[in-house]
Amino acid sequence: MREIGVPHPRLPLPAVGGEDDMAAFLAWLGEAIPMVGALGIREMTRDDERLTWQLALTPSLNDKGTGFGGALAAQTTLLGWCWTTLWLRRRGLARDVVVAESTQRFLAPVTGDYRLVCEPEADDGPASLAERLERRGKGRIALVQRLWCGDTLCLEARGDYAVLPEA
Repeated sequence: MREIGVPHPRLPLPAVGGEDDMAAFLAWLGEAIPMVGALGIREMTRDDERLTWQLALTPSLNDKGTGFGGALAAQTTLLGWCWTTLWLRRRGLARDVVVAESTQRFLAPVTGDYRLVCEPEADDGPASLAERLERRGKGRIALVQRLWCGDTLCLEARGDYAVLPEA
């Protein structure tokens, strides 16, 4: 059981340039952030600059039998945090990441299992973040998360994620 005010131990870094095992990262995430176990994440995959979760709708149902907006917003925020954290880890960096700003646009009801996809808002976002980290020791990146229920775009979110300076 997690204790308030006590940071969870970091997952050991992969070799520089190496990839995290997504199942191991997801298991660690569930220990670090207890609510993760209740989100219905079935699978996490990474394809270059895109991070995707496959999710079950049942844990996030609202009173109408569709996706609860608060749960979906939390998922988009956490997916962006994961994208940024995994991007850093691929570069051998164990740094703290926080969401600085986020917005959501709900476009259609979520009526079944779904996928969330996260990627940089701008093509040069990762390169800009790398440059700022090198020059200033901290930086931000804007990410977009899209929730798809089949071929229907149901939610589009945007978040700015800050990489904090080393302590």
